[in-house]
Amino acid sequence: MKKTVDVFDYAGDICKALKKGVLLTTKAGGKVNTMTIGWGHIGVIWGRPMFIAYVRQSRHTKAMLEENGEFTVNVPMGDLEGNILGICGTKSGRDMDKIQALGLHLEEPETISVPGIRELPLTLECKVIYKQDQILANIPEDIQARYYPQGDHHTVYYGQILNSYIAE
Repeated sequence: MKKTVDVFDYAGDICKALKKGVLLTTKAGGKVNTMTIGWGHIGVIWGRPMFIAYVRQSRHTKAMLEENGEFTVNVPMGDLEGNILGICGTKSGRDMDKIQALGLHLEEPETISVPGIRELPLTLECKVIYKQDQILANIPEDIQARYYPQGDHHTVYYGQILNSYIAE
């Protein structure tokens, strides 16, 4: 069962959760993959509710997003059991099915093709409407040295939030 919510009623919760990590989930080729993200923004751009996510070029999720262009943001509400964020932040979907390995339960989507994850019940259903590869030359050298020493920069995905709910 899902309870539809106004995403902006939970904007503070989403921003706080990003400090520890939330999941970004996508689906392509019949496979669902999720990864932990700690960088993101929620707001209004072009008069639309938007979640902006950063995904490194080398990530399996990037290839899947390029194929599908839809994602969910899955936010914990309260304490999260186990090491879900740790495993989803360190293991690649190329090498393992993280959903199965962690025993996560998928929630059928309402408006896009990508499911939510019941264990992280606050879910934003997003459709990419703009993306931009970061230009390393435009990033200050101290930030490049800290976050991009091998040059593995991010693609920034602007996902229009089409629906938001809490899985109950």
